[in-house]
Parts: sequence; structure tokens; C-alpha cells
Amino acid sequence: MSMNGQHAGVSGAGALVVVVVGDSRTRTRTLSGLVTGPGVVVAAEVCSAAAAEAAVVAHEPGAVLIDLDPAAGGIEAIERIMGTRPTPIVVCGALVEHSHAALAAGAVDVVGALDALPTSPHYASALRRHLRVASRVRVITHPRNRLRTNVPLGGRLSAGQSPGAVHGGPTAPPQTLARARSADGRPVRVIVIGASTGGPPALATILGDLPADLPVPVLVVQHMADGFVEGLASWLDGLSPLPVVMAEHGKRLLPGRVHVAPAKVNTVLRPGLRVELRTPPAGQFHVPGVDAAFVSTAEVCGCAAVGVLLTGMGRDGAEGLRLLHDAGALTIGQDEPTSVVWGMPAAAQALGAVEVELPLSSIAAALMSAVCAEGVRT
Repeated sequence: MSMNGQHAGVSGAGALVVVVVGDSRTRTRTLSGLVTGPGVVVAAEVCSAAAAEAAVVAHEPGAVLIDLDPAAGGIEAIERIMGTRPTPIVVCGALVEHSHAALAAGAVDVVGALDALPTSPHYASALRRHLRVASRVRVITHPRNRLRTNVPLGGRLSAGQSPGAVHGGPTAPPQTLARARSADGRPVRVIVIGASTGGPPALATILGDLPADLPVPVLVVQHMADGFVEGLASWLDGLSPLPVVMAEHGKRLLPGRVHVAPAKVNTVLRPGLRVELRTPPAGQFHVPGVDAAFVSTAEVCGCAAVGVLLTGMGRDGAEGLRLLHDAGALTIGQDEPTSVVWGMPAAAQALGAVEVELPLSSIAAALMSAVCAEGVRT
């Protein structure tokens, strides 16, 4: 038996309970052998979408590992789990080639070749690491089901419709969004959000609670390997009232639109909110870099920006948020209880870079207050 994804059996109290879904008994046994170890217990090995759903209901695991081709029901398995008993899902193997669809269906993480080759001795530790991190992600009922029942035909909220009806988030009368102003009367020109581990669902929460007529652009910098960022943008586009697109070199950030930083390059801002995609310096560990985006925003926009640093490992974004803070921008850090990994926000907090620390569920409202001059500064 498991309780909230934990198991107190022969492998020790508090072990992570995992359900493994594969395209054959041989494959599930192989995956189970790879992930089983200190702190991880495999509760069930199944080979179909229906069996995966039943196993999750029966065992209440802390995470699910799926390597099941879409033709064999891989995407269906994700949708059924997220619609019945939402559980953090990590995909690997055959599903990696379909990460766009997997993320859109509700998976929270992907283990690909950039983490470790499947033939590598490091692959098992990569799987266990991703499962442990994913198990801390707070998941919600399958978003596609909510959007199908609440979003008008055409897939987007109209300019006058409140996003709260879909996402349960804060609302603001459209007339209050006519002019974007900070709490002390200075214009807010841009919102820049940085995230790493646990970022996708956190971003979905924030962007889903912003209105379709947001009068400023949003730039999102999420640590993610090449090949996965486009899938993230597409997934967020299906959840947010705001259009979500990839940032493009030489193009301006547009009000009422979310721009996602591409992989392999740093996204920096130039005068006029024009995007420059720049090759990162040798030795930069996290690409795209949150610091690069924050530093350039501080230089270009100064006090007319809002910087948000979300869950993530390491320190990327901390120094850039400090520069934003010193330039007079509003700076927001996600709090520890709602962060999957309170690393980046904690590093920023230690530098005195965070003006307002908030739980994830309150960040969208703070952003609305900032651009609507309703006073989030403390």
C-alpha cells in the first residue's frame, strides 16, 4: 500500500512509490530495474493506458514513468491519469520524440538524450532524479478537460471574458487595464519571468490567471534543452488566455503576448523591447540564461519592468534580479512552500533582490496590481 506516494516497506519509510508504464513486459521490467533503488519502490508495471489509470488509482504513486508510443496509447495514458487522479508524470524512451504532445497532455518532465543516453550507465540515475523532482510538482486535473468545458469555441478567451472562470484565478475589469502603471505612477513596459526545475506547471498557473487584454508583454525564460522549448510554448498557449509564441531575433515584444526564450541562446532585450538572440559565453551552465534576460531588462527598462523568479535549482537569475531591483523595478520571488526547488528564489533573497515574496497562487494577482496601479509594493 502507498500513502500520498510514499511507501513504508522493506525499502524504508518515505520511499517514493512509482508506477511504470511501457510498451511491453520486457520494457517495463527493464525500466523497473533501472529506477528501483534506495528511496524508490515500483508498485506496478503495466502496458496500456487503461491499466496505467487503474494502477495509479490503486497505488496512489508519487510519480509515474511512461515509455509508451502514442500509437500504443502513450498520450491517452497521460490524459487518463491526469483526468482521474492527477499525478506527476515523467516520460522517456518512445515518448521523448513526442514531448510536445506529452507536455500538452499533462506530463511534467521528459528524460531525453541530453540528460543521459539510454545505453549510458548514468541513465538509471537520471530517471530516478527526474522522478524524485517530478514527485514534488503540484499537479492539477487534466487542463484539457477544463478548457474543453469552459473556453469558447476557437480556444481562447475573448478580451472581455474573465480568466477566473477557467482557471479560478484573479480577475480584473477590462477598463482597469487601459493603461499600465506601476504603483507609484511609473509606466510598466514589460514582465520578465525566469524559471527552472518545476517551472512549466508554475508558469501554467501564472499565465493561466492573467487576462487576455494584458497591456504589457511577458518574456518567459525557462531552463530547457533544445527540442523541448517549442513544445512548452505550445502547451502554455493552450492553457493561457494570452497568445504564447517563441521570441524571435530582431522582433519586438508585443503587449498582450507571452514570448518564450528559445533554447541554445540567451534572449536579451534591446531598446524598443526588441529581441536579440545571443550565443551564450563559454562555460554558461544554464541556457537560456535568466540572468542574461534580467540584466538586459534592467539596462533597457529600469524601473519600468517587473521581474519574477520562480522555482529552480542553482543561482541563475539571482544577480540579474538584484540589478532589476537596484534599477527600481518591482521584483517578485516565489516562496519556499510553493517552490518545487527553492534554489534560485532563495539565492535572490539572499542578495536582497526580492522586493515581494509570494506563493505561486498569488503571483498573477501581484502582476495585475503592478500593471493596474493597484499597489503591490510593500
